[in-house]
Amino acid sequence: MKPELNATLLSICIGTLAFQQPAAAQTDPAQKDLPALIQVAAGNKLVLEAQAEGVITYECRKEKDPLTAYKWTMVKPQAVLKDSEGKEIGTYSGPPARWTLNDDSFVTGSQVAVSPNGEKNIPLQLAKADVSGGLGELTAITYIQRVNTKGGAAPKEKCSGSNEGEQAEVEYSAQYRFWKGN
Repeated sequence: MKPELNATLLSICIGTLAFQQPAAAQTDPAQKDLPALIQVAAGNKLVLEAQAEGVITYECRKEKDPLTAYKWTMVKPQAVLKDSEGKEIGTYSGPPARWTLNDDSFVTGSQVAVSPNGEKNIPLQLAKADVSGGLGELTAITYIQRVNTKGGAAPKEKCSGSNEGEQAEVEYSAQYRFWKGN
């Protein structure tokens, strides 16, 4: 190849790269103040936000390692989902994590990452959609974020052999954000 052609091709490549945005950068304003761990990758757009209000049931259980330790374990979250006007639009339950809307669409998801949000609040969370169904707003969801969490942390009461199997319900609220691929 001629040196002039090589220089021209190199200039074109450098110029093209200078104008490309990084693939992982997310420009949606909904991501602005969130920890990087729970941000949704570029190529997804926010399609629904729902406010959740509910309870998380914890149970005092013996840990597998070490066998002498006990801890409060989340066994069953349940919440009502509402739109921005306060109208009930669906439910959240688990396990597995499942969001269901009144339009009969649903999505299940698996946790990808969490980020702490204070000792009294459950962590912020990013979940990847596993299965979605129905023909509605939750069809083809790719990711679900849990943000703006309040409450829901494990009970402060002691968990030991003397109260193994005891359950406690803790109130929580959060906002769930649903994302679809562009």
